[in-house]
Amino acid sequence: MTPFEALYDQACRSLVLWDEVDKHQLLGPKCIQKDVEMVNIIRQRLLTAQSRQKSYVDKRSRELEFSEGDLVFLHISPIKGVNRFGVKGKLAPRFIKSFQILKRVSPVAYKLALPPSLAGVHNVFHVSMLQKYVSNPSHVLESLIAPLYPDATYENHPVRILEHKEHQLQKKKVRLVKVAW
Repeated sequence: MTPFEALYDQACRSLVLWDEVDKHQLLGPKCIQKDVEMVNIIRQRLLTAQSRQKSYVDKRSRELEFSEGDLVFLHISPIKGVNRFGVKGKLAPRFIKSFQILKRVSPVAYKLALPPSLAGVHNVFHVSMLQKYVSNPSHVLESLIAPLYPDATYENHPVRILEHKEHQLQKKKVRLVKVAW
C-alpha cells in the first residue's frame, strides 16, 4: 500500500493505475473499521520490513567480548590525504600495535594500557574500535618508525629526491619531483 493510498483511502492516478477516482464518502462505523484495518496492515508491513532489515544486520554483526589481560589491536580511522606508516589510501593499515586490556568498563567499553607516547588519548575504547590479537610465536610486531601524535598520526620526512622532470603544458612548464619518503 502506498502512503497516498493509506492517507486518502484511494489509489493514486498514475500511468500504472489510471482508474477514475470515485468520490465516495464512508461515514460512521464502516469508515472507522476500514481505517483500523488499514492501520493494522501498515503496522504489519512495517514489522515485516524491520525484521528483514534486522536479519541483514544480524548476519554481519558479531558479539565481541574480551577479558582482562587480552591483547587487542586498536583501530585508527583513515584520514584522506594522510600518509600512514609509509602507505597512503586504501592500503594503509587500519589497526596499530597490540595493547593489553586493563579493565572492562562496561559491556561495550574497555580500558587499555597505552604507552606514554599516547598519553593525550583517552584510554577507554568502544568494542568496535578493537580487534582481538591471536598470539603466534613466529609473529613479530614491528615497532613504528616515527612516533605517534595524540591523534594517531605521525609526521613524514622526505629521505631523498629520486627524479626531476619538467612537463610542458600549453602556456607554461610544470616541474615534477619524485621524492622518497
